[in-house]
Amino acid sequence: MVRPAELDEFAQIAGDRRHDRRSELALHTRWKLIRRRRVVETGVGRTLDMSSGGILIEAGRPLMAGFNIELSIAWPVLLQGTASLQLVVSGRIVRVDGTRTALRTMQHEFRTSGVAAEHRTPPGAAAHTTPQFLHASGFTVFGKVQ
Repeated sequence: MVRPAELDEFAQIAGDRRHDRRSELALHTRWKLIRRRRVVETGVGRTLDMSSGGILIEAGRPLMAGFNIELSIAWPVLLQGTASLQLVVSGRIVRVDGTRTALRTMQHEFRTSGVAAEHRTPPGAAAHTTPQFLHASGFTVFGKVQ
């Protein structure tokens, strides 16, 4: 007879053994398949789930395990409420199941991809104001220390 404690131990062994917690996120992504530092193919898809160590995407068609891949993921939150963000991830394809592709994350960074139209300064308005975070940080803006 199997005791409940033994069932819990078995579930941990047979179940999901990933170290990183995965979050289900369906976000639009563009992918680049890379081989020997050259872009071999490109396409669009969506993320299915993500963690700090890997991402599962629906690539729209089967990709090849072992290839490097770069994803540009449309992030759902604006930077300071105005600028669109892209999460750019580099990784290696570790598993393919039909059109679903799992990759191990090797590198990631957020990049801005423009300011939302509703937050742009209208023509003729004071468009040359320095953002508040630059004043406090001592960054050089157009050759002047703010």
